Amino acid sequence: MVSTSIVVAGWLLVEAAERDEYLAACVSVVEQARLAQGCLDFSISADLLDPGRVNIYERWAGQADLTAFRGEGPSSDVASAVLEAEVQEFRAADLMADS
Repeated sequence: MVSTSIVVAGWLLVEAAERDEYLAACVSVVEQARLAQGCLDFSISADLLDPGRVNIYERWAGQADLTAFRGEGPSSDVASAVLEAEVQEFRAADLMADS
């Protein structure tokens, strides 16, 4: 059986001096996402090499689940801290063995 999940992956740039504050503001987003229906994985994390970079990884069971979670998008406070972003959405086919 083949099922299709949605992967959202990429990066954001924020001021290096403000990255820890940005990540702290994202904790509740990660908590909410991981409890949301259809969320298979969700992570917002500091990059190990670039002090202003934040890595994004999400995996959802389907587009409807992702869309339902997104709602109105990030708060203006969180969004205004982003200087640059490259985040893309991909469809990923998973091969699942029949039980």
